[in-house]
Amino acid sequence: MTSVLLADSVAPDKVQNLDEVLIVSYDGRAPQRSVKGQAASIDEHLSGLRNVNLVRRGSYAWEPVVNNMQTERLSTTIDGMKIFYACTDKMDPVTSYVESGNLQSISLNSGLDGNPQATGNIGGSLDLKLRKIGFGADPRHVNILAGHEWNGHLQVYGADAAFSGDRTYLNTGLFYRSADCYRVGGGELLNYSQFGKVNFFANAGLRLTDTDVLETTFIFDRATDVGYPALNMDVSKAQGLITSLSYKHQFSNVGWETKAYYNHIIHIMDDTTRPDVEIHMDMPGDSWTAGLYSLATTSLDLAEMQHDVAVNYDLYYNRLFADMTMYPGGAAPMYMVTWPDVGTFNTGLALTDNVSITANQSLRLSAKIAWQNQRLNNEEGYHGQKVFFPRMTDSYYQTTGRVAAAYQVTLGHSEISLGTGWGSRAPTVTEAYGYYLNNTFDQYDYMGNPHLANESAVEVNGAYRFSAQDFGIGLDANAFFFKDYIIGHLDSRLSAMTVGAEGVKVYGNLEHAVIANASVTADWQISRRLAWNGKLSYSLGRDDVADALPLISPLAWNTQLNYDLGALQAQVELRGNGRQTNYAAKYGETLTAGWNIVNLWASYRYKAATLRCGVENLLDRKYSAYSDWNDIPQKGRNIYLNLTIEL
Repeated sequence: MTSVLLADSVAPDKVQNLDEVLIVSYDGRAPQRSVKGQAASIDEHLSGLRNVNLVRRGSYAWEPVVNNMQTERLSTTIDGMKIFYACTDKMDPVTSYVESGNLQSISLNSGLDGNPQATGNIGGSLDLKLRKIGFGADPRHVNILAGHEWNGHLQVYGADAAFSGDRTYLNTGLFYRSADCYRVGGGELLNYSQFGKVNFFANAGLRLTDTDVLETTFIFDRATDVGYPALNMDVSKAQGLITSLSYKHQFSNVGWETKAYYNHIIHIMDDTTRPDVEIHMDMPGDSWTAGLYSLATTSLDLAEMQHDVAVNYDLYYNRLFADMTMYPGGAAPMYMVTWPDVGTFNTGLALTDNVSITANQSLRLSAKIAWQNQRLNNEEGYHGQKVFFPRMTDSYYQTTGRVAAAYQVTLGHSEISLGTGWGSRAPTVTEAYGYYLNNTFDQYDYMGNPHLANESAVEVNGAYRFSAQDFGIGLDANAFFFKDYIIGHLDSRLSAMTVGAEGVKVYGNLEHAVIANASVTADWQISRRLAWNGKLSYSLGRDDVADALPLISPLAWNTQLNYDLGALQAQVELRGNGRQTNYAAKYGETLTAGWNIVNLWASYRYKAATLRCGVENLLDRKYSAYSDWNDIPQKGRNIYLNLTIEL
């Protein structure tokens, strides 16, 4: 586990133990991690995080996976704000409603040791930190960006500006992305892989006194004509409105921040551009979330040990509604509620304590307890599901929690960390109340189950790192032992509603399951100019009868050779996956072949301008990764070029 120092605008600097922080926007202190800089999508930035994989359903809005766990077992926040997707098929993860120009960094907590606002984070938590120039920085700063990728004719344009004074600051920017359908290895065109997106953001701060600050955020993001080749529908509109207002006060030794926020997500699925549609369908979804959190941080000296303590109280109210209208030719339209306007009120209290035991030993303790109520507000949706679950009610209560501890010691050139934790999560709206949701992964319709038990897991993890002057090697491993693991079960008594579906699955609890991950990383500074790094990882997942779980990464590797001449930098990369021998046929997964690709990249910085260029998939291989939905192929050879100017 790596300690990363993050500065707050009013609170004293606090050390937060994060597994990884990825710098998205250059701030004068740390370089960008992505080879494409701000021209990279959020998805490409996420792929640079150590424990993160991505589920691809198209070329836009990839779903983050942490420790081989998907959205249900993760917490994703934007500056601590809870946001929930509005698509029943998870075509719009939270990360799709921001842009690289919005963000300063992406913070990852692996496993149960989540950030203070995280809830239900068995697999981990992601917090996307927004760009804030703060007070007393450069008075004016402007970035201009233009980029192009030849495969799919992806265009990226953006401009952002920052203004800073002793009492006020402002960040604002506008970004645009557009792409046609791309070609896979060998040159074949992959239909329905196009998209367009525009994003506007503004962050502002006002210093009321030397100890009091107001900050506000506004983000508007709109994607249109988004194709999903792995699915049988596309998206005509995915739109997000994200707002917040926060107040910060600095006491003598306590930093206090309270933030209120509101966001509204609209998602409309569309099949009108698809040929040979047997039954046309409209499938809109809406998500509204209002919430707040109040976070206090302080440093204490107790028993000759320093304690960095954080206490967080948060609450939110979210409503999710989705429906479907089918238009069979020559017959009356058919209407169905798929998310029955579920209102979720959740409130929780979290505590973390980073203890500096000695100069070379530290201990991190964290805990959170949360209580929630869910109510089904749509009568039609409620009574439709009550046909299958006659004893269900229109209101449910759940209590969830987590507790984690991690110990770290440095001995000479070695660093050792050990950790453990327990946590639980409530079923998602889809798992509890979803109504005939078609899953194209296994071609089954899915039904929620309001009688599900909360899922829980025990995590154990360990890491070892050896660092010499020019060489380092690290070993990381974790395992999650689940109780009441939630997954779909075939119910032969029910008939499918979707044309072509093979049957109906109802969500249920497995008695137990396990997911384990291990990796080896190494880096070598060969010379002053030349450096090498590499990673090898392996994961497994098993259900209660030792069958494989779906979407678990096979053996994966990544190795890079970097050349640094100051203004000129270059990199050659080899990455790939082994053959997915442990695929989950029981859960509709199919075998994915192994693959390797070669990427090249170079950048040159001259005064205020940075030029980046590269080639992805140099050898034009046709391949699919294990997490590519329905094995849709990734891009073939792709040449890209972008220019950033800082003024």
